[in-house]
Amino acid sequence: MALPYPVEPMLAVPGALPSDGSRYVLEVKWDGIRVVAYLDGEPRLFGRKGVEVTRRYPEVGSLKVPRDVVLDGEVVAFDHEGKPSFELIQRRMNVGDPGAHGLLGVVPVTYMPFDLLSLDGATLLDRPYRERRELLESLGITVAPTFPCHPDVLAATREQGLEGVVAKHVDSRYRPGARSPWWIKVKNLVEREVVIGGWRPGRGRRSGGIGSLLMGAFGPDGFVFLGHVGTGFSDAALDELFTLLAPLEIARSAYTRELPREIVRDAHWVRPALVGEVTYANQTTEGRLRAPAWRGLRPDKIPAEVRL
Repeated sequence: MALPYPVEPMLAVPGALPSDGSRYVLEVKWDGIRVVAYLDGEPRLFGRKGVEVTRRYPEVGSLKVPRDVVLDGEVVAFDHEGKPSFELIQRRMNVGDPGAHGLLGVVPVTYMPFDLLSLDGATLLDRPYRERRELLESLGITVAPTFPCHPDVLAATREQGLEGVVAKHVDSRYRPGARSPWWIKVKNLVEREVVIGGWRPGRGRRSGGIGSLLMGAFGPDGFVFLGHVGTGFSDAALDELFTLLAPLEIARSAYTRELPREIVRDAHWVRPALVGEVTYANQTTEGRLRAPAWRGLRPDKIPAEVRL
């Protein structure tokens, strides 16, 4: 198989840890930006769908590699605790010249390569993962570590507040652009109860109804905004929510603090009387839930019990 240009990254399917982990290894999910790096002359970096991002991440282009390579990896911004922060990397995502914006020192990034797609001009796509990893580790550069495929490793990432792991079969070939069952992403998700403070209209198939729910919880400062959730709903659940929220509609937001204009613009506000449950990956410094998914209503809970 010839190496495409640019390579579209191979993707993992969501799932659970393999029951027999003897043929898998685990990599940490770095919660950054996926980047394929051509370091075989003039550095060229590409994100998902072949979008060139070379100027956005000069730290990657300056990586010293002793041979001509094409790497697959993640650009990561670490916070003051040494944890990957998607909130930080967002500040670099769409900045074409971070040096001119003074971001190189404020939000530095690190490239964590985890796969080797080409070496000295020869494609490695049809070589098994274990061989590609051995060659990658032989380059003498810092690479993303691997771990045994064991539940204790997943538990350790959960304790450290990391997003999760990816289980990769040691015989897996690299299939550009494919979402392959040979790679399984296992996320650490947190559950919590939320109070519905409003909803935003849907588009397309959801036009005329609920597109997402605005979430909140109570704390010392009153009713606090936690973000919005737009996934995890069945059509029946959306219909039920529309019926339940209609009589609760109010003219003004019940949130204590003023919300961003992009939220306020088309929001329907409701009295915070319904409690639901969501899963989410982590929480931003602003208190917003990242990657939330709806699990259902909790009629057994009262709003005042849902605390920050």
